[in-house]
Amino acid sequence: MKSDEYGWVEHWGMRFKWTPEHLTPEELQPLKHTYDTVATDAVERLEEILSSSCTNNLPREDGDTPPVENKPRRDLYELVQKHAATDEKIGRLWTEVNTVPDWVDWEQIERGQKVFYRYGGAAITALTFLSLLGGMGSGRTVETLDRTGGFGADVVRRRLLETTQHTLNVTRDLPSIQPGGDGAGFADSVRVRLLHATVRRRIQRMAAADPAYYSVAAYGAPVSDLDCIGTINAFSAAVVWMGLPRQGILLRAQEAADYLALWRWVAHVMGAPHGWMATPASARRMMESLLVAEIRPTAASARLANNIIAGLERQPPTYASAAFLRAQAHWLNGRELAGALGVPRPGLFYFALVLGQCLLFVAVSYVNRNVAYLDERNIKLVRKALYKVLLYDKSKGGLGYTTRFNFKYLPSFDRPTTKRGAAQPPPPGSGAPRKNQLGRIERTALVSLLTFATFAGASAWCLVSVARWLVS
Repeated sequence: MKSDEYGWVEHWGMRFKWTPEHLTPEELQPLKHTYDTVATDAVERLEEILSSSCTNNLPREDGDTPPVENKPRRDLYELVQKHAATDEKIGRLWTEVNTVPDWVDWEQIERGQKVFYRYGGAAITALTFLSLLGGMGSGRTVETLDRTGGFGADVVRRRLLETTQHTLNVTRDLPSIQPGGDGAGFADSVRVRLLHATVRRRIQRMAAADPAYYSVAAYGAPVSDLDCIGTINAFSAAVVWMGLPRQGILLRAQEAADYLALWRWVAHVMGAPHGWMATPASARRMMESLLVAEIRPTAASARLANNIIAGLERQPPTYASAAFLRAQAHWLNGRELAGALGVPRPGLFYFALVLGQCLLFVAVSYVNRNVAYLDERNIKLVRKALYKVLLYDKSKGGLGYTTRFNFKYLPSFDRPTTKRGAAQPPPPGSGAPRKNQLGRIERTALVSLLTFATFAGASAWCLVSVARWLVS
C-alpha cells in the first residue's frame, strides 16, 4: 500500500480507513533505532557500582531466588531505590518514574483498572491469543524474543504467567500502580523496564562481537521504542478494538478512554513513547499503522506462536486441548494471520466451543455492567479469582511465586534461536482429563453453547406459536 492511497483498506482481517494521520512504515522506521536511554544508563551505572563493590554481584540470570541467603540482594528495583539519591544517572531514572505528568487523572486510571476485571475472562483470552500469540506476527520483534529462549515450549507457560503477574498488578487497584508507596504494579513496571534495558545491552554486546548473531541494521535496536509501542498497543488498543469485539464485546466510549489512560501511565513508567495514546482516535490510528507496518510473520514467528499453544496444552487450570487453543487463535487473529503463523485449523466442533465461550462472556459482561451492584461485585470476584488461579495457587496451575523479573532467559551464542517444542505432560495428580476428553474450559464452553441453543430454540418455538395464534 502506498502512503498516499487513502480510503478503506483491510489488513490481517481488520478493515479500517487509512488517512493522512496514520503513520506509514517509512515514518515508523526511525523508532526501530531509538530506545530508552534513561534505563540503559541506569543499568550501566548499577553494573559499575556492583562490579566495583563485589565481583559476581550482578542480578541473577538463572532464577528469582538466590541460592545462598547471605548474598546481597540482586533486585535491580531495590538497587535503584538505594542508589537514586547518590548517583546522577540512577537518580534520573527514579525521578522520571516518580514524576506524574499533567495528563494523569487518577480517577480515570482507577476506572480503567476496573474495565479489565469487568471483562476479565474475555480480556485474559484476548491478551493470550491476540496480544501474545498473535503478536508473534511481528517478525522483526520476534528476532529478539527468539534469542532469549523465554518462549521455548517447556518454559513459555511460566513466562506467560509472569507477564500475567505484571498485568494483574497494574490493574489491581490504584495504590498498586501509583508511585511513592509499595505498589506491586508500579514496581513490576519499573522492573520490566530494567529487564528490557538489560536484554538490550546483552544482545547489543553480542551483536558487536558477532554481527551475524543479530543484525541491528535489519531489525533495529533490541527492545526499541517501536517494539515498546507495539507491546503497549497489544495490551491496550488491540484489546479494545480487536480482542474484545471479536468476542462480541464492544466497550463504551468512556471505558475505552479509561482503559487507554491506564496503559498510557504504564507506558510512562516503563519508558515507552506514549504520546500516541493522548486520545482514543490517535491510539486506534497507531494500532492500525502497526498492523500495516509491523505484522509480517516469519518462520520464527510460527515457532514461537506454536510453542505458546504447546506450552498451554492440557495444563491447569483450563486443561484445554490443542484443538481448542488453536480454535481460539484462529478466532481472535483471523484465518489469514493464524495461517501465516502456522497454526493448524481445527474442526468446526472446536469453533462451536469458542462460540459458546464468547456467548458466556457476552452474557455475563453485559448483564453485570448495566447493574451497578452486580458490576462492583463481579469486579471483586473476578480480581480475586484471577489472582488465586493464575498467581497464588500453584496446585491449581498458578505461578506459585512472585517474580522480580530477573534476567533468567539468557541470549546465548550456543542457542541463536528457539526451537519448536512439543507439549509437556500435565503435572502428576493435577486431575487433568484424559487426552480424548474435553478440558474444564471446553466443558464450560459446551454447556454455554447448549444453553444458548436451547434458549434460542425455545424462543423461536414461542414466536412461531404466537404468530400462528395471531393469524388463526
